[in-house]
Amino acid sequence: MKFITKPTLVALAVMTLAACGGQEKQEKQEENTAVVLETDAQKQSYGLGASIGSYMSNNLIEQEKFGVVLDKELLVSGFTESLAGNSQLSEEEIRTILMSLDQEVTAKKKAADALASEANVNAGIQFLADNAKVEGVVVTDSGLQYQVLTAAEGAMPVATDTVKVHYKGTLTDGTTFDSSYDRGEPIEFPLNGVIKGWTEGVQLMNVGSKYKFVIPSELAYGPTGTGPIPGNSTLVFVVELLDIVTASAVVDEKAAH
Repeated sequence: MKFITKPTLVALAVMTLAACGGQEKQEKQEENTAVVLETDAQKQSYGLGASIGSYMSNNLIEQEKFGVVLDKELLVSGFTESLAGNSQLSEEEIRTILMSLDQEVTAKKKAADALASEANVNAGIQFLADNAKVEGVVVTDSGLQYQVLTAAEGAMPVATDTVKVHYKGTLTDGTTFDSSYDRGEPIEFPLNGVIKGWTEGVQLMNVGSKYKFVIPSELAYGPTGTGPIPGNSTLVFVVELLDIVTASAVVDEKAAH
């Protein structure tokens, strides 16, 4: 699973300012309150503005979560006046202000992440302790917990195999962060190329079986987390092992094409 992080609003503004620094200022135009969207050029212009507005709005909402609240009216004024070539601040002043804001947001986000990460450690410990008491749950030496939901007698993979599975991954509060079921197709991957909890757990399965895994954070993504998975998160997976594709079979199949 790979997650892409978009640049912050502040970073985007700094990059935009740097890219546009050499452009000539536009002449100030009279405000047109009647929005006309008839031609392609009109729709493209409005669409670009709407895209910027939506992106900025989403980032402002994210920043407010960390206690950084900006004045939207002044933000709009800064945008429109700068677009007309009448910015009240110099480019150097804007760079300095935005860099300071970026540092403030980053610092507050790190502090919030640290608190959430500590809370996840405690929540994970309690969840694992409670789950270990559930009938049918087995705890391995590493701390991985598994429960057989559907037994089967098919072959069992080894760490060097590539497997085909269907799965659903959730946080301990039930929030789904990834699901092949939702995408409507299973996924194939080498067992030695995923998190430790998967590498160990799927090797316990027979083809055709369905297991529930509770994976401690140290066997998952650890203190850093990834994408929608916060740091130190204990993860819950329901996994169906559909097939085993050995490394040699994958090579042979590609060679055939």
